[in-house]
Amino acid sequence: MPERKPVTLHRLQDMHKSGEKIAMLTCYDAAFASVLDEAGVDILLVGDSLGTVLQAEATTTPVRLDAMEYHTRCVARGNQTAWLLGDLPFGSYHASPEQAWHSSLALMQAGAHMVKLECGAWTAPTVRFLTERGVPVCAHLGFTPQTVSALGGYKVQGRGEAAAQVKAQAQAMVEAGAQMLLFEMIPADLGREITAWSPVPVIGIGAGVGCSGQVLVLHDMLDITPGRRPRFVKNFMQGASSVQDAVRRYVAEVKAGTFPDESLHAF
Repeated sequence: MPERKPVTLHRLQDMHKSGEKIAMLTCYDAAFASVLDEAGVDILLVGDSLGTVLQAEATTTPVRLDAMEYHTRCVARGNQTAWLLGDLPFGSYHASPEQAWHSSLALMQAGAHMVKLECGAWTAPTVRFLTERGVPVCAHLGFTPQTVSALGGYKVQGRGEAAAQVKAQAQAMVEAGAQMLLFEMIPADLGREITAWSPVPVIGIGAGVGCSGQVLVLHDMLDITPGRRPRFVKNFMQGASSVQDAVRRYVAEVKAGTFPDESLHAF
């Protein structure tokens, strides 16, 4: 197999334009970073999901910036070619664009190539502030786990008349300079519609197969997360010979457009 060149933002943009699917998984340490990178995962997301996955918190809200910085540094050391995306945790970008800049600086100095923040109408000035200063931004829209209490629980966003609001938020984020969008738990038709007009890659998790790419929590797709799995998760360890094999199967199914199966994994 030829050696993979480093995945760049331009490469991801080209994949979006050409229709080549993008495979993303969460990652929290150097060992898994190496496994995922070698298996061909395009983007490693150091997600604040580490709060529930690694720290046994009930939500992602308690996760601190220093924890995100630590795990980003670990993943960066194990990664060779994948694009590295770091989550800004709750409270690390809400006070001001300047606060968001200092938080982003911490993650990028730890090795992140891009930062992700959960967005709403109020975040457009923050996204613009960051991108104007050379920080690539992924805007997380739809269901936003950091504000699960305000949303009234784990509910699909963007149904019916609410679709117009989601589309307006996506447009605002792109106009503010976001170079990637991530949609969680929105109807598959809405995910497909937004991806069709978006000039930047659109990653989905519970947003249908029509997105530019897919992301799952690593521990969910390896079936080692306790409790009930979300509807959009598939157990890739079933029938796999190893963790490496499971990850390769995930990448292959995302690239082929066979995952997610909208009859099973979409809304």
